[in-house]
Amino acid sequence: MEKKTTTTKSASKSSIQFGFIFGLIMILEFVIGYVLNIDPQSNKVYGLIINLLNFLVLPLTFIYLACDNYKTKINSGFISFNECLKIGVSVCVIAGLIYGLFSATFAYIFPEYFEEMFRKMRTIMAQENSKLTSEQIDMTISFSKKFMNPAISIPTTVVMYAFFGLIYSLIIGAIVKKDANQSF
Repeated sequence: MEKKTTTTKSASKSSIQFGFIFGLIMILEFVIGYVLNIDPQSNKVYGLIINLLNFLVLPLTFIYLACDNYKTKINSGFISFNECLKIGVSVCVIAGLIYGLFSATFAYIFPEYFEEMFRKMRTIMAQENSKLTSEQIDMTISFSKKFMNPAISIPTTVVMYAFFGLIYSLIIGAIVKKDANQSF
């Protein structure tokens, strides 16, 4: 029983460490885009790269690193599928929470950034889809603004990253799992 408690604490230590790094990298991407005034809506390549990084490459990488760290450095070369799921979802939840809190704080400190983003969004929507009426564009933007509310955006971000963490953990868990009772 004592071993199980120590193992759980070590798994959470690995999750917190890699989830924190993952969250900081997402914040750094956002800050670099802000400082360099790169708009992901008008610069489609930048937006695609950021989305690929944040929703595919970074989660897979950090879930793998956290599971591998736990397996090799903490648990004597063993990791169960269940532990991979716990670690992977925890990494993504922590990263999503850190990024969600940062984004909400940023929106509070620099509301003009998001107002400018909505103005650009209005222009792009009008240019790319001439069938939309002004009322439809206003409704879309007001809906987007509602999702900027921290009471909605933070939980949504956390749940979204938890979902991705679960899916990626299933894949990574199938690859890296090695139960203590396996023999080759």
